[in-house]
Amino acid sequence: MTAALLFLKSVIIGVAIAAPVGPVGILCIHRTLAYGRRTGFLSGLGAATADALYGLIAVMGLTVVSGFLMAHQFWIQVWGGVFLLLLGWKTFTSQPAALYAGGLDTPSSVKGFLSVFLLTLTNPMTILAFIAIFGVFRVAGPEDFLTSLTVVSGVFSGSALWWGILAFVGGWISSRLGPDSLKIINRAAGIVLTIFSVLFLIDLI
Repeated sequence: MTAALLFLKSVIIGVAIAAPVGPVGILCIHRTLAYGRRTGFLSGLGAATADALYGLIAVMGLTVVSGFLMAHQFWIQVWGGVFLLLLGWKTFTSQPAALYAGGLDTPSSVKGFLSVFLLTLTNPMTILAFIAIFGVFRVAGPEDFLTSLTVVSGVFSGSALWWGILAFVGGWISSRLGPDSLKIINRAAGIVLTIFSVLFLIDLI
């Protein structure tokens, strides 16, 4: 398999990983609608970066790191559930007025990136997903580093492409929404994120 074809297939996988609408997707969609394309896109890049980091751990065979993450998966997910609950509450109570005062990047794009990055990191099972992907592509591991890097960069690019499209469409929609509509979106997104967090925590029992 040529490097170009391998990269293209990895891009498709990246889109497939990013596309399902879960708590991360809801959060990024909300931020795009409420605060503009830049904040929404950079929030999505936080998820793509976390996925790429887990991909690198899987492909480099860092058993110490992956073993630690899997051994502490319960507490990592507990933290993730609580973090998601706080994000849900903050989203529910946030005011959209900043969008019309020129504050398109409130909350800051950096905070948006970091919060989604950390939230995505609370799912160590992503490592197993990448191991399965590498198995399908017959990627050997660190001894085949260039091939592995092609797969990881392709997955990241596909994920980033998805968030870029989502941010563009969301930004176009947000420019046609008024403050009252954005307030409803805040409330709805906050409720959905809270439900996800409760289900997330219940699943650990």
